Amino acid sequence: MTPAPLGAISTSHHLATEAGAAVLRAGGNAIDAAITAAATLCVVYPNNVALGGDLVAIVRSPDGEIRFLNATGTAPAGQSIEALRDVHGDALPLRGIDTITVPGGIRGWEALHQLGATRQWNEHLAPAIGYASGGFPNSRSVARELRAAQPTLAQDPGARDVFYPGGEPLAEGDTLVQPALARSLEQLAAAGPDAFYEGDLARSWVAGLQRLGSKITLEDTAAYRPFWDEPIETEFRGLRVLTGPPNTSGFMFLRALNAITAGIAEPLGEGAGKLARAFYESNLVRTMLLSDPTFDGATGDELIAAVAPDRPIRGDAKASGDTVGFSAVSADGWAVSFINSVYWDFGAHILEPETGIIFQNRGTSFSLDPESPNAFAPGKRPRHTLMPVMVLEGDELRYVPATMGGAAQPQVHTHLLERMLAGADPAEATHAPRWMVEEITGDTQVSVVVESDVSDTAKASLEAEGFAIVTVPSRDESLGHSNVIRIDRHADGSVGYSAASDPRSDGSAAVVDGAG
Repeated sequence: MTPAPLGAISTSHHLATEAGAAVLRAGGNAIDAAITAAATLCVVYPNNVALGGDLVAIVRSPDGEIRFLNATGTAPAGQSIEALRDVHGDALPLRGIDTITVPGGIRGWEALHQLGATRQWNEHLAPAIGYASGGFPNSRSVARELRAAQPTLAQDPGARDVFYPGGEPLAEGDTLVQPALARSLEQLAAAGPDAFYEGDLARSWVAGLQRLGSKITLEDTAAYRPFWDEPIETEFRGLRVLTGPPNTSGFMFLRALNAITAGIAEPLGEGAGKLARAFYESNLVRTMLLSDPTFDGATGDELIAAVAPDRPIRGDAKASGDTVGFSAVSADGWAVSFINSVYWDFGAHILEPETGIIFQNRGTSFSLDPESPNAFAPGKRPRHTLMPVMVLEGDELRYVPATMGGAAQPQVHTHLLERMLAGADPAEATHAPRWMVEEITGDTQVSVVVESDVSDTAKASLEAEGFAIVTVPSRDESLGHSNVIRIDRHADGSVGYSAASDPRSDGSAAVVDGAG
């Protein structure tokens, strides 16, 4: 008799998947595997995620309770919208010191650890420390982004020393070693999460950023706390689909599913244009209304029900790099849809040299319009693209998907779920061609980025709805890195897993069997 599987994990970098799978193999649960994989990703995928970034997650515990974790960071208390307008005018820059908010990710790891981890805190960080100190072969994605980012990233002294030895970007396969980051991870492993927010490590990185003009203080970092919240959900084809409430963009996914339910047939074929219209309207609602609900921002229900404005609204510039979204499930009943992020590739393009830590540029998502719901304010969280997802049939877990992709994350999730409910397995769904409605960034016609192997029927439908088509190669990285685990319940009562990682990433998926 084949032993029952211990769990499954799927991430956007194979070394992180291997680290998480080893934890499951050794008897850890999905929480243990997820934190270990996240820490590893902060070393091996620095264009997408770093210790200086944010985190959101949806977690299902063995008793069936589902929780949303918001570990998105806050603006510094000593900064003001007036001061930012004096320096930057009507909008924040896309990069730079004023785009850095307090990183929430490590407090997020701590919250997950306290909720259900079975391994010691320092065990979570061991693989990451090994890769930072000993090095590893640079990946395709990181190498590509280093080339693209060179004009600005190579101007930062910390990043230049790590990623551009001799003045040239590390190529795919070159050994990437990060000794300062290894020392920071060792401090974090020894002293726990407080090291990053209140201890010597905090003092080092806060001082380093302050030398560059940051308003983040030790009082800001010591005061920061993530929080647990209720997911928002909708019913779709007999399933419960759960995702993150504001300040995340999860509402956009639910709006799309509701639009399909209301009458879009063949949404990835003949109905693609109508679905694209629903995505376009959700982009407008996001730009107009999404903000921090603790600062009187709209609720998830209000955003789902909101009527899109009848005029175009300029959205965020298109992010590159962005995020890692990954999935982990263990046979004891834990499941996690997990997202860590530095927003754009390599975040603010600032690597603090004493600590080796890259910092996010999430602050660029704030508005400097005092009338906007998303206007900058001290202690406020900016609107976020991040959105974890979990799909249930009644109270039983069915799918655990996760993706990156900036503002397109709800679109990627819609493609994945549509395909899987039409019979595709996770590998087929993650490998299938995609298209994505872009946000409005100018006065031109709204465009849809279409992979070259999208069906002619879908392309014709998109064009008929008035969208401009921008064709990119098949499995293009700009269409997001997704990861999916499907829970398979068999007639004999046994449970198995099917898992897949997106070919657009450097990832892999592993189902860990009970034989070890």
